[in-house]
Amino acid sequence: MACCLEEKLFRRGVRTFVIDGDNIRTGLNKGLGFSAEDRQENIRRIGEVAKLFVEAGTMVMTAFISPYRKDRELVRNLVDKGEFIEVYVKCPLRVCEQRDVKGHYKMARQGIIRNFTGVDDPYEEPEHPEMVVETARMTVEESVESIIRFLEERNVIV
Repeated sequence: MACCLEEKLFRRGVRTFVIDGDNIRTGLNKGLGFSAEDRQENIRRIGEVAKLFVEAGTMVMTAFISPYRKDRELVRNLVDKGEFIEVYVKCPLRVCEQRDVKGHYKMARQGIIRNFTGVDDPYEEPEHPEMVVETARMTVEESVESIIRFLEERNVIV
């Protein structure tokens, strides 16, 4: 979804970049696991990298499971008011497991991966996200279009 959004925004002339687990955990955050402390550090580093992109005039989409409210709030406070837009991609756990192309949920259920969000570690739902996208009810295209409408309505993009 983040990549589809990035592509649509890029075609509209918006400078964009997607930060996700693949491009962060294979480099910058390579040594971090899934403990609460490692997750906090993972999200903090992502926030700092995103801040640098924002300062350079780039719209950043971060596609992560960020299970703790305090970590999301920490990142929100790194940038100016209004620059952090929390999009809660709400999806039932069973649907996430069905969509799991990398087998992470399966490995977590087998105990190979520990402290996995939704399996043996909690997820704290956002209390006041700017937007909620329910991906079990919407296609990727519909989800992306709803985000674009949201950004247009708030004059984030034209």
